[in-house]
Amino acid sequence: MNPRHLCIDQRLTGMCVYCGREPNARDHVPSLVLLDKPYPDNLPEVDACYECNQSFSDSERYVACLIECALTGTIDPAGVERDKIRQILENNPRLCTRLYKRRRTDEKGNFIWEPEIKPVRTVILKLARGHAAYELGLSLLKEPEEISFAPLAVISDEERAAFELPSSSSVKLWPEVASRTLKRAVNNSLSEGQYGWFTLQPNRYRYLVDQTKGLDIRMVLSEYLACRVVWLDI
Repeated sequence: MNPRHLCIDQRLTGMCVYCGREPNARDHVPSLVLLDKPYPDNLPEVDACYECNQSFSDSERYVACLIECALTGTIDPAGVERDKIRQILENNPRLCTRLYKRRRTDEKGNFIWEPEIKPVRTVILKLARGHAAYELGLSLLKEPEEISFAPLAVISDEERAAFELPSSSSVKLWPEVASRTLKRAVNNSLSEGQYGWFTLQPNRYRYLVDQTKGLDIRMVLSEYLACRVVWLDI
């Protein structure tokens, strides 16, 4: 049985999960620029349109390079650790200039970056919509009630604990019978009936889908950037 054909929700057939138009492409969730080779087996894919695929690419490259520059403390391609990001920086001087213009120095002389909010927000919302479609068969074209993101290193211990744990509410809303999330729960890949973190690639990408109150999707990119998107009314 082909896992790519499991759990196909008829509500998503024939539509781009990002804009609702007729799909003519498939999109990885997350984008390959956020992962390293060898890629995970059965990498999640969703229906998309060519226009959305193209429109997100610049923002995804920006976010991937911004995170790597923040982790390594340099914009110099020779100093970054990920080969993929090194190639992007070498071939895209315009992007290097964008990053350089947002670089600052803190009181200790360390480099810090002031991110461009729009591309970061765009990528995070795209990822959340992709996970909602792939995991639960939900098409969420409307704006969420919350989009938040911050480096793990700058949030408090209390905020980190709350982010890492699913809701503690005793009322659990079960996902649909055909959804991948419920299949994982039945197969005991989620602990104690709660929707836990799924590590797609260690130290590169993990995510959590919590349906306790509406839909709460959390992601961690490169064990650096903590992201959260919440729809209260689904």
